[in-house]
Amino acid sequence: MSRPFPPAVRAIATKIEAAVAAAQAQDVDAFEQAGNDLAGLDPQQVGLVVGGVVRVLLEEQHADGLTGDDIRGVLERCVRTAARWWPPVDANVIVVLLTGALGVHQFDDDAAPLSAAAMARHGALLTADLLSGRAAAPYVQAVFADIARSETIEQP
Repeated sequence: MSRPFPPAVRAIATKIEAAVAAAQAQDVDAFEQAGNDLAGLDPQQVGLVVGGVVRVLLEEQHADGLTGDDIRGVLERCVRTAARWWPPVDANVIVVLLTGALGVHQFDDDAAPLSAAAMARHGALLTADLLSGRAAAPYVQAVFADIARSETIEQP
C-alpha cells in the first residue's frame, strides 16, 4: 500500500490534471486558468512531472523505440490538434518539451528562456495529445511514485 502524497505534491498533481483535462475538453477559458495555476508552481517540479509523464506515454506508445519520424508525427499531430482550438500553440515549445522529456534537448544559453506559463500550457497540450482521451491521474501518480522511490534510493 502506498502512502498518501504530501499536500504540495497533491497540489501539483491536481493542477497538472486540471490543465490536461481542460486541453482534452478544448476549453480555452479553463485551459488558460489551469495554465496560470500551473505557472504559479515551481517550474522545475512541474517540468519534472510533466516530462516524466510524457516520457512514459512515449515509451508506452512506441515500445519498440522512437524514431525521428515518430517524434515528428507526435509534434505535428499535437500542434495541428491544438491550433484548431488554441491558436497560440507554439511548435518550438513542443519540440523543447519532447526533447527534454527524452533527455536530448541542448539548451541554448543565448536564447530567451521560455516562460513558466508557456511551458505549463504546452506541457498540458502535449500530455493531453499523448493520452488520447485517457485520464492523466494514473500517469501523474506513477511519476510521483517513481520520483519518491528514486529520492529514497539516493539518500544515504
